[in-house]
Amino acid sequence: MNDTLPTAQALRAALTALLDGLPPTQAAQAVDRLIASYRGTTPTDAPILRDRSDVAAYAAYRMPATFEAVRSCLAALREAAPGWAPATHTDIGGGTGAASWAVAGAWEGVRSTVLDWSEPALTLGRELAERSGIPGLRAAGWERARIGASPAPEPADLVTVSYVLKELTPKDRATVVDAAAAAGQAVVIVEPGTPDGYDRVIEARARLLAAGMGIAAPCPHDQACPIEPGTDWCHFSARVSRSSLHRQVKGGSLSHEDEKFSYVVATRFATAPATARVTRRPQIRKGQVLLELCTRDEGLRRETVTKRHGPLYRAARDTDWGDAWPPPGEAG
Repeated sequence: MNDTLPTAQALRAALTALLDGLPPTQAAQAVDRLIASYRGTTPTDAPILRDRSDVAAYAAYRMPATFEAVRSCLAALREAAPGWAPATHTDIGGGTGAASWAVAGAWEGVRSTVLDWSEPALTLGRELAERSGIPGLRAAGWERARIGASPAPEPADLVTVSYVLKELTPKDRATVVDAAAAAGQAVVIVEPGTPDGYDRVIEARARLLAAGMGIAAPCPHDQACPIEPGTDWCHFSARVSRSSLHRQVKGGSLSHEDEKFSYVVATRFATAPATARVTRRPQIRKGQVLLELCTRDEGLRRETVTKRHGPLYRAARDTDWGDAWPPPGEAG
């Protein structure tokens, strides 16, 4: 099984090498337009990434964050199905291939196919993959497809749909989710960690269940989400290391940022979902840790773990937002 750290380092190196010389002013203008599209609420029926400068700016601005978000989702899938590994992977609306990099970091020898309607994105993605030095990425297929309107993809062990649904009309969203469910043995859908991103994930979750799939993560169950609509939303966070190129394009100075995302993982094979999932950053206080949990049998609840719980208390202090609870090997 691969280690995602070298893959993340390879991604940063490939981005830096390929995008060296990108004019800062041109990059900043493209990033500003992409941010407006990314945060907007109106779906588009045309590619957001129009040309080489758009794609280069996107790769520097969004690719590291998308990689880390998908990596976190795949880690949850691996926890729920430790004995399963895909041989084939299709990335619907994959753009420059961030999800394929995450897949290559999770399993060895996976044959990825990236589908996107932006030819410049596919071209840049192929170039980045060639520079990766990772055999699975260098062997990936890059195919142009009108997302939501093209024929359903070929069957694959794993299908990813990351940061795509917000760009589509409701009808096309349903088409994409249904196509993913029909094609994949496992489906991973990721959206921004915003209230509307969560709403799209919940809609997709319902369609995946209706297609006969079971939920592997993050939910501990296949039942309705216990969050009362309009009161809150389920989302998680991934730490993203920012290279000098990343900081230059985004106009920031910090060495990292936190990517907020919502997601669902569904499968057609048996998994062992978490008994509960930590849904907020744990609150560590003197002698106790407060955990906000979504549980299999009790819905949303808070658990207080104190020193008297011994090893479980030490585990709680090391537990992060989005982790399964209790950790493997620990008694509840």
